Amino acid sequence: MAALSSGSIGTLDPMSDRAVFRQIADRVREAIDKGTFREGDKLPSETELIDYFCVSRMTVRNALQLLQQEGLVVSEHGRGVYVRPRPPVRRLASDRFARRHREQGKSAFIVEADAAGSHPTVDGLEVKEERPAPEVATRLGSPHRVLARRRRYLLDGRPVEYATSYLPLDIARDTPISQSNPGPGGIYARLEELGHRLDHFEEEITARMPSPQEVKVLQLAAGVPVIHLVRTAYDTDGRAVEVCDTVMAADAYVLSYRLPAN
Repeated sequence: MAALSSGSIGTLDPMSDRAVFRQIADRVREAIDKGTFREGDKLPSETELIDYFCVSRMTVRNALQLLQQEGLVVSEHGRGVYVRPRPPVRRLASDRFARRHREQGKSAFIVEADAAGSHPTVDGLEVKEERPAPEVATRLGSPHRVLARRRRYLLDGRPVEYATSYLPLDIARDTPISQSNPGPGGIYARLEELGHRLDHFEEEITARMPSPQEVKVLQLAAGVPVIHLVRTAYDTDGRAVEVCDTVMAADAYVLSYRLPAN
């Protein structure tokens, strides 16, 4: 646990009209930002914070609860409150789908896991034909049926992402894409082998709080938001050949983009 010495995380302002529990949260947050408490560090106990700030237990608990809601700390029952680790994986959007990775037999997720020094796994795989939702159908040119591939991605055993790919049946049916394991390089490598050479991707990104089901699937702690990304892949003929709807744990990824200068 990081040491708590006199003045190490600042003091309260008795003249401030800001609630005391919010001031305590401010002081702890500032200490995290400055590195006084680092990733994975155990915060001072409730009793230590009570003695340090000369406040009630409920005031300290309200402060810690606020920090949990912000996703800065996580409470482990019977152990204490810890500073949440920063996102371990840098998702470089302009490189992750580079053809050279597919030619090496690597999917984008494996490329990112390798760069992070993590072990990637996939579970919860489901492949089936279904009627697409209106927003998916619109992106794919209004097919009546699609092949849906659902899967959960894990890094070192920790769930970080849940994704569903939708592909037109006239492309994917009775091909390796309809199998549980589509083979080296993933479905994009198979699409190119089928003659749909990929030209570009369009991504729409939003951040929000997770649904109860997403909390369960991604095993999210309280206060952790998700990144919702919808990606559409186009071939060189301009046809949309896949829509991927992905929900990512925001504490698992840093999204990075390279933008052209011109």
